[in-house]
Amino acid sequence: QVQLVESGGGLVQPGGSLRLSCAASGRIFGRDAVGWYRQAPGKQRELVAISVTDDNINYADSVKGRFTISRDNGKNTVYLQMNSLKPEDTAVYLCYLRRGWGTRDDYWGQGTQVTVSS
Repeated sequence: QVQLVESGGGLVQPGGSLRLSCAASGRIFGRDAVGWYRQAPGKQRELVAISVTDDNINYADSVKGRFTISRDNGKNTVYLQMNSLKPEDTAVYLCYLRRGWGTRDDYWGQGTQVTVSS
């Protein structure tokens, strides 16, 4: 069993920046898929960014050029750098991991709140 814990959320003004972190209780391997999803009130959960492998990365059209996903496998941590934030980015942000070997199980964090408002 892998536990994922997000941190770094908070209140920020439009145009500001935040850096989210996701710490895993177990090891993160290069062949594991890691990503970030978000869910706003009244809306379905949507993909923000996913790293299928270390060098195969995809972003939602709404965040391209503003958000960057990265991982530090040695620290068992996944990051999401968010720049030029907009009010429509307000949501609970969730960390995701899928094992690239063995049972290929899925794991989810409990989420961290990001609020963009003046």
